[in-house]
Amino acid sequence: MTKTESASESHLSGVALWRRIADAIRLDIVGGKRQPGDRLPGETELAERFSANRHTVRRALAALQAEGVIRTEQGRGSFVDQARRVSYRIGKRTRFSENLVGQAATISRDMLSSRLENATTSVAAALGLRAGTKVTRLETLSSADNRPMSRATIWLSYAAFADFAVRFAENPSITATLASYGIADYARASTRISARHADADETATLKLAPGAILLVSEAVDTDLAGKPLLYALSRFPADLMELVV
Repeated sequence: MTKTESASESHLSGVALWRRIADAIRLDIVGGKRQPGDRLPGETELAERFSANRHTVRRALAALQAEGVIRTEQGRGSFVDQARRVSYRIGKRTRFSENLVGQAATISRDMLSSRLENATTSVAAALGLRAGTKVTRLETLSSADNRPMSRATIWLSYAAFADFAVRFAENPSITATLASYGIADYARASTRISARHADADETATLKLAPGAILLVSEAVDTDLAGKPLLYALSRFPADLMELVV
């Protein structure tokens, strides 16, 4: 690929070159290769590194600046921003509000929507149900200091928790809502973590720049006897949150 890359050369596996450049710089920062306050290489050097033209590099830097990952100072260049990432610990007892205690002044969770649907094969397997069984699906948004930090999709057995959405809407806390059913405590049975680009809905609700990377947690919570209670897919902005296992 040359610095005058064509439209076809500007995409690899369907991902625009500017986005791949932004991802590479972002991963350098997330991985600790660059610290807050560090000055990034200039556009010319970055263009050489990625075999791209300066316009493409400039677009990648603009996206990172919009996300708050870097800041640009006129006449000085681009620097890693001082924004602090929140640590989210995943263990046997994972609770959003408890995880952020001491890291945020205000913590909130809102229910975006709820609906009744037939369990897909994967949802049914996670909840120990037959495929097609009725389940309640919740869409939630959790924030810290009024900044969106987690977009989650949660499934529960409708037979076991028929009015879960109603109770949750009154007090948007999974722990409190489960307690209203007599479940005083529950535990994390499994967690799988992956990463991907945010889709249009996630970009909008989490207030991200196009092309932002999400950390995705696929989790199953059970009661203390090991019976599945809920299955959740939680998405966190990689630039704002680090998952600690």
